[in-house]
Amino acid sequence: KEKNMQPEFVEDAILEKYKTVAAATVFSALKDREDFNCLLEDVYPMTPGKTIVGRARTLRFLPDRPDLAEELAQKQGAEYEAMDLCSEGDVLVVDALGIPYEGIGGDIKYLQLKIQGASGLITDGAIRDLDEVAAYGYPIFARRRTPGIARTTKPYQANVDIQCAGVLVRPGDVIVGNDDGVVVVPSQWAKEVVEWAIEHEGVENEIKKRIEREKCSPGKYYNPKKIDEIHKELYGEHD
Repeated sequence: KEKNMQPEFVEDAILEKYKTVAAATVFSALKDREDFNCLLEDVYPMTPGKTIVGRARTLRFLPDRPDLAEELAQKQGAEYEAMDLCSEGDVLVVDALGIPYEGIGGDIKYLQLKIQGASGLITDGAIRDLDEVAAYGYPIFARRRTPGIARTTKPYQANVDIQCAGVLVRPGDVIVGNDDGVVVVPSQWAKEVVEWAIEHEGVENEIKKRIEREKCSPGKYYNPKKIDEIHKELYGEHD
């Protein structure tokens, strides 16, 4: 059938389902559907053990230049505009141009995300004051930590299409991450991707039970033919 290409609002009920599946399964679900770049490479958990799930709110940095600095001096900082849009169920995703040594902000600035009740912070740049920001309680994913500030870049636009670690992120896309990494799900496919992921994990759990019960080689069941057979047993035919 024809694929939906128009962004959609992702309901909270869908986000709750994403909290029950692993980032690796979501990655597999997207690859099963369409082969495109959805994994944020070289972005790591700064708060290990925490899962991040939410709708993307975005912030775009640009390389600094005198005319850009003059323009930005005339308006409110884009980072505060972006954070104002964040509440529970929203994740701030920051395009920091992949620069690993300049911090996109620290404890005072990102206190606002705690106040807003945001569900997390992700960037392909660096976080300063990490210990203090981590104490705010929300998950943080970044390229690294740093003592530095942004000297050659400036926050420019809020809630626009961005790249982060080479991946297109549009406002409203679903962000799913854990210690394995972070995956971006286009909003229009969020419902069917999470349904695929839930069923796939159900099949894998059944396979593990059979392997343990029979004490057999995983290859007996963990192959495309058996996976499809077990899926049909549990959920019926694929759509």
